[in-house]
Amino acid sequence: MEIRKMVIEDYSSVYELWMSCKGMGLNNIDDSKKGIDIFLKRNPNTCFVAIEQEQIVGVIMSGHDGRRGYIYHTAVSPAQRHRGIAKALVDAATKALYDLGIVKVALVVFDRNEIGNAF
Repeated sequence: MEIRKMVIEDYSSVYELWMSCKGMGLNNIDDSKKGIDIFLKRNPNTCFVAIEQEQIVGVIMSGHDGRRGYIYHTAVSPAQRHRGIAKALVDAATKALYDLGIVKVALVVFDRNEIGNAF
């Protein structure tokens, strides 16, 4: 498995992954290709994908406001769970935020997302 920075060209695969995950909360503006492109341009070093056999099997988006980091839209393919992919993505994102001087991080999860809350 490879962890690398997310780029806008990953959008279609990432969106498909998000849609495969029960409880994922997306909206038409922020999570459109344009909205994600804006987020990635503001946070080019803190969003990551996990790749296995040339397919995206995990994603994490994180950014900060200069004081606190936020993690959004963490997802792992249902067929690839329980292999440490989510932990590797969280580690990559929190290290990237720490390298930017951010030491407080909040993970945003909808209350209806049972799998996300369990993680």
